[in-house]
Amino acid sequence: MANITVDGKVFEVNPENNLLEEILSQKQDLPYFCWHPAMGSVGSCRQCAIIEYANDEDERGRQVMACMTSPRDGARYSIEKSATFRSQAIESIMTKHPHDCPVCEEGGECHLQDMTVMSGDTYRRYDGTKITHHNQYLGPLIGHEMNRCITCYRCVRFYKDYAGGTDFSVQASHNHTYFGRFQDGPLENEFSGNLAEVCPTGVFTDKVFSKQYVRKWDLQTAPSVCAACSVGCNINPGERYGTLRRVVNRFNEEVNGYFICDKGRFGTGYVNSEERIRVCMSRSDQQARPQEITADKARGLLAAMQDTAIGIASPRASLEANLALRNLVGEDKFYAGIPAAELALLQQVREIYSTRPVNIASVQDIEAADAVLIIGEDVTNTAARLALALRQAVRNLGKQMAADINLPAWHDAAIRTLTMERKSPLYVLAPHATRLDDVAKVVHIASAADSARIANAVAHALDRQAPAAGMLSADEKTLVDAIAADLQAAKNPLIISGTALGSADVLAAAANVATALASGERRAGIALAVPEANSLGLALLVGESGKTLEQAMQSGAKAAIVLENDLYRRAPDADVDSFLAGLDSLTVLDSLQNRTGEA
Repeated sequence: MANITVDGKVFEVNPENNLLEEILSQKQDLPYFCWHPAMGSVGSCRQCAIIEYANDEDERGRQVMACMTSPRDGARYSIEKSATFRSQAIESIMTKHPHDCPVCEEGGECHLQDMTVMSGDTYRRYDGTKITHHNQYLGPLIGHEMNRCITCYRCVRFYKDYAGGTDFSVQASHNHTYFGRFQDGPLENEFSGNLAEVCPTGVFTDKVFSKQYVRKWDLQTAPSVCAACSVGCNINPGERYGTLRRVVNRFNEEVNGYFICDKGRFGTGYVNSEERIRVCMSRSDQQARPQEITADKARGLLAAMQDTAIGIASPRASLEANLALRNLVGEDKFYAGIPAAELALLQQVREIYSTRPVNIASVQDIEAADAVLIIGEDVTNTAARLALALRQAVRNLGKQMAADINLPAWHDAAIRTLTMERKSPLYVLAPHATRLDDVAKVVHIASAADSARIANAVAHALDRQAPAAGMLSADEKTLVDAIAADLQAAKNPLIISGTALGSADVLAAAANVATALASGERRAGIALAVPEANSLGLALLVGESGKTLEQAMQSGAKAAIVLENDLYRRAPDADVDSFLAGLDSLTVLDSLQNRTGEA
C-alpha cells in the first residue's frame, strides 16, 4: 500500500491501481468519461486532470490524467488546482452536444450530466452552429443518437476490444468522429445491448425500453437473477404499472461483473405476454371451459391431491418451487420432469463437481485462466457470459508480458500495443465452428466421440495413470502434445465442457483432463455448462436416485401436479398424450399457457 496526499488529506491507496480509481474509492469527486473499471484506461476524455507535485518544495506541479497515472508513495496531488482545466475541457465537449435533456432517454442516469455538474461548468457560452450526424439503424434492439456523442471511445472499446465484435468501429476524425457500422444493419455481437449501459451520454439506447418508455426514477426495480441460461447473471429488472419495462446488469464481481448478454437483457418478452396466466383456473373435464377460481380454492385443491398425486418438477423452476413440490407430494412421488438421458448427464456433472480434485470455476476464475481447453461445447450459445470471460482470458499472456516490464495492468491501450496478436492458448474441440474461433490458438472440428478421444489422450499425456485413449493420427498426436504442454505450463489451467452434445464420454473426458492436471495443492478449474437455469439445482435436489420423466409417465398415477414444465417439449407427443389420458386429475402450475395445461 502507499500513502498519498490529495488537497491536504492523506489516503492509503493501492499502487497497483490507477490514481483515478483510488481517488474514487476514497469517495473524492473527480470527473471521468472514458475510464471504465472493466476496460482499463486510455486517457481520451481529459476529464480526470489532476496536479501532481514532484516533491514537498514543488509549488507549481504538473498536470496529469489520473486514469493514466500510478499513485506514488508519499506523493502530493491536487484536484482543486485543475478545476479550471476540467471545466474548460467539458465546455469544449458540450459545444457539440444537443440541448435535448428533457427528452433524452438517458435522463435520470446521465453520467454526462453528473460529471458536468461536478466540474462546475453549469452555463453554456457557445451559441454557434453545432456539428450534426446522421443516425444509423442498428437493428431492433439498439437505438442510435450520434449527436449526443462526446467521443469517450467506451463503445468501440467494449464492442470491439472487449466483446470481440467486428461490425462496429470508429470512423472519420477530429470533430467528425463517428461511432457505428460501415452501413446500416443489426449489430451482430451477442453483447451489443451493453452499449446502452457503457455509453455515458445516451448515444446508444435500449429500443425495447423505448417502446414502453418511462422515466428511470419512476421504475420499480428489485435485484434478481437471469433465468436465460445456467450462469446466473445478476440483473435489475424494472417495472411500471405491472409491466416489465427493461432489464439491466447488476454488478456482481464473481458472476457477471459489469455485463450481461443480449438474451438475458432482451429475452424477457414472455413476462408481458398476453398468454401470461394471471389467475387460478379450473375445469371439470377437457371439453369444459376453464373457470376462474380463488387462490384459496386452488390451494385447497392442491392439498386434496397431495396424498394421491405425483409431482413432476422442472429445471426451469426455482429450487424453492421444486422443493415445495417435493414436500407437498413426498419424495417417493417426486419426479425430475426431464428425460433419463438428460438427468444422467446432470448427475454426472454433479458427481464431477463433488468428487473430482478440481476447482469449480466462476466467471472471475475463467477470466484469470492462462490456458483453456474447450471440449464439445459451443459456449457462446449455451452460456454466453462464459464466452465473454474467455475473451478476457486469452489476454492474460499480454498482462504477464506487461507485468514483466512493470507496465500496469490497467494500461489497456499500451498492453494491446505490446502484445499485438499474441494470446494465451485457447483450444477448441467442437463439431462445428464457434464464435470463439477468432481467439483460439487451434480449432479442431470433430465429432463428440473424437473430441472425447482426443481429450482423453491429453489426460493420458498429462498423467499416465489416466485412462489411455484410442489410436491417434499424426495430426491428432501433434495436437494432443501441444494441448498437454500448454496446460501443464499454465498457472491457472481451465477445462470447459457441458451437456450440449448429450455425450457422457465428453463430460468424462473433461473430468479426466482436469483430474490429470491436479498435483499436490494445484487444482485445475473446470466449468460445465448445463441446459437450463436450474438444471444443476434440480439434479442436486433429486440426488442419485432421481426419478425421470419416463418413470413418471409409466407410474400408473391417476393424478399429477406439473410444475413449470411443458411435457410435450421433453417427450414424444404420443407418450405424453397416453400419460395425460390416463389421469383423472391434472394440475399445472406455470406462468404461461402451454400444451400440457391445455390438454
